[in-house]
Amino acid sequence: MRQARHAACRAAIEELGRRVKAAALDVLVVVSSDHKELFDDELMPQFAFYWGDAVAHEPYTQEDLDAMPPGLAIAEVANQPAVSTVRPCHPALARHLLKETSNAGFDPGASLRLPPGRYANSSIPHGWGFIYQQILGGDYEIPVVPVFVNTFWEPNPPSAARCHDFGRALGAAIQSFPGDLRVGVVASGGLSHFVVDEELDRRFLSALIDGDRAYLASLSDRVLRSGTSELRSWIVAGTAALQAGLPGEVVDYQPCYRSEAGTGCAMAFASWGAE
Repeated sequence: MRQARHAACRAAIEELGRRVKAAALDVLVVVSSDHKELFDDELMPQFAFYWGDAVAHEPYTQEDLDAMPPGLAIAEVANQPAVSTVRPCHPALARHLLKETSNAGFDPGASLRLPPGRYANSSIPHGWGFIYQQILGGDYEIPVVPVFVNTFWEPNPPSAARCHDFGRALGAAIQSFPGDLRVGVVASGGLSHFVVDEELDRRFLSALIDGDRAYLASLSDRVLRSGTSELRSWIVAGTAALQAGLPGEVVDYQPCYRSEAGTGCAMAFASWGAE
C-alpha cells in the first residue's frame, strides 16, 4: 500500500509539472512556509515577500544531513540541487505585490537579502526547493517570487480568515500588474500531518475548490497546528487563483499513513487553470 501511494504521489507530481510547463508562464509566485530555515525568533513575519534579483539554492552539506532527524535527510536531499545554484526572481512583480497588498491593508515583510539562516548560506528553504526540484524537475528555469507565510510559529501565525483575505489581495495585486505577464501561483506544503485526518482534508479541498470562505475562515488555530498548519499556504494560493476566475480541480489525494496510530502525512495535488 505504501508503494502504491508513493507511486500515485510521484505520478501526480509529474502531472503538476506538466501543467505548469504547458501554461508557458513568465513567472511563478511560490507560497510556502519557512521552517525556521531562514527566519527565526529574532523576527518572524506573518507574510513576507522576497524582492531581490535572484536567490541562492544550495545543496546540503554532509554535516547538515547528519544533523537531521532519522529519515528526514533522505527526503530533504531531493529538494536541493547537487551543486550551488542561483535561481532567478522577478523583483518588479515582487515590489508591485508588496505595495498592492500593503494598500489592501496588510503589512507584509520585505526581504531584499535573505537571512543567513540555519545553514548559514541564505539558501531558499525546502518548501521552495520542492517546487524547483520536484515539480519543475530541477532544471526548468523560470523567475520566481517567493512569498513566505508563517504557518507554524507562535505567537503570530495568521488566522485562516486572514490567509483567505491575503490570498484575495495577492490575486488582485497580480491582476493589476501593469506589465504583460503570464503569472502562476503555487503553494508548497502538506495537508494534515503528522496525524492524518482524511475528513478534514477532503472537506478542506472541496471548500478550497468551491471558494467556500465561510468554511476556510472557520478553521481554528487549534486545527491549524503542527504540519496541518501548512493549509494556510494552500488557502493563500488557492484563493489567489480563484480571484483570477480560474477553475480548480483535485488531481489526487493520498493519505500516507506511517503507523497504526494514524501518524503520517496526507498528500494532495490540485491545480487551477484551463488546459
